[in-house]
Amino acid sequence: MINEKFLDVISHEGVVALVTWGSNGVHVSNTWNSYLVIKDNRILIPAAGMNKTQDNIEQNGRIKATVGSRDVMGYRSMGTGFLVEGSVRFLDSGEEFDMMFEKFPFLNRVLEITPDLMKQTL
Repeated sequence: MINEKFLDVISHEGVVALVTWGSNGVHVSNTWNSYLVIKDNRILIPAAGMNKTQDNIEQNGRIKATVGSRDVMGYRSMGTGFLVEGSVRFLDSGEEFDMMFEKFPFLNRVLEITPDLMKQTL
């Protein structure tokens, strides 16, 4: 599911929007493309904070995210992005947590997205 164009996008800096929803409505948080790590068709993101995101995930284990870069060729011109939808959970221990902590020592959890939709939008 994770294709070469998506990998190209996350190799360039850009903002990532993470959208979750629960009983208190929709919440959007942001991170950077350079923080995304791909492992076994999953997207791993270091998390410090993201408390409302976690509250929503505990109620509804789904997420929508947008990822983009103006430095990657899109369908018609420079700049492309992706809509990602999938299941999500937080990790606070284990192999992935340890690997991510080595790269991003500021994290206290890892956000793990397992995509079931990945659509190029531009």
